[in-house]
Amino acid sequence: MKTLPVGELKTHFSEILNEVKAGEEIIITYGRKKESIAVIIPYSTYKKKNKITVGLLKNKKMKIKADFKMTEEELINL
Repeated sequence: MKTLPVGELKTHFSEILNEVKAGEEIIITYGRKKESIAVIIPYSTYKKKNKITVGLLKNKKMKIKADFKMTEEELINL
């Protein structure tokens, strides 16, 4: 994982995007203290991290309705 200040990212933006495309993750820092403010990751990695598993419901499929309501029967049959 590479770390770059914002200025260097702006200067080498196209090269950095090619590195990200190749699978590299880039941390962006900002300010005098070089505080980490963002991470640029390949889209395929981001897409994989979007899946959320919840404890006992790990292998269960469920549909969340717009009003978040669920009947007792739906809860029991999870």
